[in-house]
Amino acid sequence: MEPNRDTELKVQYGASSGPWAGRLVVALLLGGLLLLTYQVVQDFLVPLLWAFILAYVTWPLNCRLRRMVSRPGLASFLMTLLLAVLIIVPVLLVIASLQQEARDLFQWIEDTLSGEADRLPTWLLSLPLVGRPIADLAEQVAQNPKIVDEWLTTQAPNIAGGAAEAAGAVGRNAMKFGMALLAVFFIYRDGEVVMAQFRQGLQILLGRQSDVYWIAAAEMTRAVVYGLVLTAIAQGAMAGLGYWIVGMEAPVLIGVLTALAALVPFGAPVVWGTVVLYLLFDAQLWAGLGLLAWGALGVSSVDNVVRPLVISVSAHIPFLLVLFGVLGGLSAFGLVGLFLGPVVLSVLLAVWRRWLGRRGTPREGPETSTEGAASNQ
Repeated sequence: MEPNRDTELKVQYGASSGPWAGRLVVALLLGGLLLLTYQVVQDFLVPLLWAFILAYVTWPLNCRLRRMVSRPGLASFLMTLLLAVLIIVPVLLVIASLQQEARDLFQWIEDTLSGEADRLPTWLLSLPLVGRPIADLAEQVAQNPKIVDEWLTTQAPNIAGGAAEAAGAVGRNAMKFGMALLAVFFIYRDGEVVMAQFRQGLQILLGRQSDVYWIAAAEMTRAVVYGLVLTAIAQGAMAGLGYWIVGMEAPVLIGVLTALAALVPFGAPVVWGTVVLYLLFDAQLWAGLGLLAWGALGVSSVDNVVRPLVISVSAHIPFLLVLFGVLGGLSAFGLVGLFLGPVVLSVLLAVWRRWLGRRGTPREGPETSTEGAASNQ
């Protein structure tokens, strides 16, 4: 009888070489495929992350809308449109406010340099080191207004380059925002299927403990959203109180604008900082300095301390870990790091606790066995 062909191969190459070689080939192919996939989508990773975050946060509202609208595609489109409006309108309000304040500032500078204004504010001239040079410069410009034109001519290339760079950044961000909205639409429509497949894949890779990590990431994302909204409301209320104390017109409206801007990291200082500049250039020195101190010490403390504290309480995560996650995430990943940083550290904490739980099980084993044996006797 001739020996079996499989037996000859096992003798010639070894019984285990075939399976290991096959696994190595599959691993290399899978690694190459993942690398190519990353190179394809790397420019869209941030919009995709934002899409998943926004879809997760607004998913309950999407479910309600789908119960009201029978067509899933139409419900997803309406939900995406509503989300776009909720994001775009506050941004446009902030931009409009900044444009108006910039026009007022430039008009004041133009009137001052042309001699139409009575004089420079006293507080500006009394500043140490810079007050006297500012007064001399204003006097030179008043005597020879062409100095400003000559300076603008020499700085025109730099100004044009900066404007072009800013326009390019706006265009890139607008494109990323459009890609995020497009991804949100498909997540709204097919999110249940995608999430089921994703969780199934995690269970295949990590086993049952993947549910623990998934829950940790979901709870942290929800906590970050709660912290973001609550701290924005608190910042708007505190800033509105400051506007009312210094006598600003429409303090409630400006406070609401500050709250909307506070949804973006460092957005609130842009609003109350603009008001501070307005007060200073309007010769209201003490009001401007008071609002500056209130904004820096009071309003900003809400963003830097209260937000991590709210997230820590909501997600049952140590405060210091959340603080490092928020600040480190912003530094490493930009705006999306506000969510990504705490989520990464919360999953790491879940892995650590899971590992400690497993390490503790063997130490309890002998005691449990002894107790069981005693009970059987």
